[in-house]
Amino acid sequence: MVKQLGKSLAILTAVFLVLISILSLAESRNKPEPISLNSLAQKITAGEVSTVTVDYNTLRVVLNDGQKLVASKEVDANFVSLMRDYGVPAESLQAVGLEVKDNTTKEIVLNALATIILPLLLLAGLMMFLTRRAAGGANQAFSFGRANIHLFTNFKDRISFKDVAGAKEAKQELEEVVDFLKNPKKFLDLGAKIPRGVLLMGPPGSGKTLLARAVAGEAGVPFFHISASEFVEMFVGVGASRTRDAFQTAKKASPSILFIDEIDAVGRERGAGLGGGHDEREQTLNQILVEMDGFDRDTNVIVLAATNRPDILDPALLRPGRFDRRIVLDLPDMSEREDILRLHSKGKPIGPDVDFKKVSVRTPGFSGADLANVMNESAILAARHNAKVISQQNIYDSIEKVLLGPERRSKIISDKEKNITAFHEAGHALVSVGVKNSDPVHKISIISRGRAGGYTLKLPTEDQRLKTKDQFLADLAVLMAGFVSEKETFGDVSTGASSDLKNASEIARKLVTRFGMSDKLGPITFGDTEELVFLGREISAEKNYSEKVAAIIDDEVRGFIARAERAAQKIIKGNGKALAKIAEALLKEETIEQDEFYRLVKPFGLKPITV
Repeated sequence: MVKQLGKSLAILTAVFLVLISILSLAESRNKPEPISLNSLAQKITAGEVSTVTVDYNTLRVVLNDGQKLVASKEVDANFVSLMRDYGVPAESLQAVGLEVKDNTTKEIVLNALATIILPLLLLAGLMMFLTRRAAGGANQAFSFGRANIHLFTNFKDRISFKDVAGAKEAKQELEEVVDFLKNPKKFLDLGAKIPRGVLLMGPPGSGKTLLARAVAGEAGVPFFHISASEFVEMFVGVGASRTRDAFQTAKKASPSILFIDEIDAVGRERGAGLGGGHDEREQTLNQILVEMDGFDRDTNVIVLAATNRPDILDPALLRPGRFDRRIVLDLPDMSEREDILRLHSKGKPIGPDVDFKKVSVRTPGFSGADLANVMNESAILAARHNAKVISQQNIYDSIEKVLLGPERRSKIISDKEKNITAFHEAGHALVSVGVKNSDPVHKISIISRGRAGGYTLKLPTEDQRLKTKDQFLADLAVLMAGFVSEKETFGDVSTGASSDLKNASEIARKLVTRFGMSDKLGPITFGDTEELVFLGREISAEKNYSEKVAAIIDDEVRGFIARAERAAQKIIKGNGKALAKIAEALLKEETIEQDEFYRLVKPFGLKPITV
């Protein structure tokens, strides 16, 4: 506030000085040349003066050539008598046009305005401005503990549950909450109580905030929304004060809904040992707990909250009586992805060749936000090529752009690197066909995208909630295929396989330490995942096993990698012609689609093996 006042004062002072400078410059330009009474008398005697205007004690003189002069006399002195005293002849005085202005009072008033009153008015205006700014700062200080809560009134883009594709169970749960607010008697007659809190849990982009907006559009009651991060400030106690203010505002408008987005910002598990009992975040969380289920239980406010980290929330926040309902939003399945794609295609000219079912097959693991981005990118790609409608290829290209990044066709690579990349990607594709339980190949390309020099796009034919050991082993074999293909073809390896080796190592270690799929160690998990909450989850796993077991884990990880490498080597060595055919097609076309790829490998009659 002090800085703002200083800045305002500096601006006003600068403006004031500029105005004074302009007025002074204008006055100096228009100001007549001063002369003495003696010189004036000589000019009148010589007949050079046309007119003389007596204005109080100022003599304004105009010469015959139009030049303007000014002279001063004593206040009570008579001009004619004064000139006679200077020896001016009577006939010379009679030849001069003489005008006398009697505005003594006006002159005094103007002088007073210019010298006293105007500066006082400017000073008073400056003081009033500074006082108002200070009062505004004081009001901000007094309102520091008020929550920046927003009442949802933007009904121009109002949405309902019909505008949310998928998430059937989640919508059903929220429809009951809306129904309770609209028709409470139906529930109260059966002894049901209004749920105090509804927690929306799901990965980023799964539609938590979108569902909250749908609730706002359907409820017909005041809907307040705020981000949890807006509660917390650097000053202790402000978060708790804002929490009280937010709940009081919602209570005054009850029945109402209070939506807190990203509640994990203040709802993290307590007792981490950092900051003690006066940690600002803990104080804010404590106030939320009291407001939701304290002594004052007679309220019709439903708290709707969203988070993508339910694992780090405090247990007290999740107990019955606070967040009674926990609604889990999963990533959409294949049919839901198709519905979401159709929803986001509204208002866009879609070509006749577009098949949203095929697009949904190519987008496993995509969230609703990802699919919206795919449709938006496809429209941009179509516009870039001056097309009138969005084609299937535009959508396929946008999927790859979302997954890997934009194409970098302008990136110039040598023929040697291009050849290595072609055989590397051909190895991935060949092994994916030659091993059982592998996902089908949809596209192979040696065009750079994002940070990848080339890529083999293989996707499952259906959504997978569980994955078997054989599927993991097949994935490992495909990951090692690029490395093996380079080694068998060129007798050397490159850094192009670094990302594949990293992913393969991570999968192999998870098979041993997390999934219990090691034959030697058995169904046991290794590594304690209890970490300090304030440092974030999964920073490091505590080692809860001996050095001997650690050595066995390393051997088992190495064994899985070696097993996958042998499988990839067997397929590539036994199908060298097929590998060369795929690489040749890649070098010629740069990109091979699914149908063309399977036509290439069909004559070689590959029989899938088990890893």
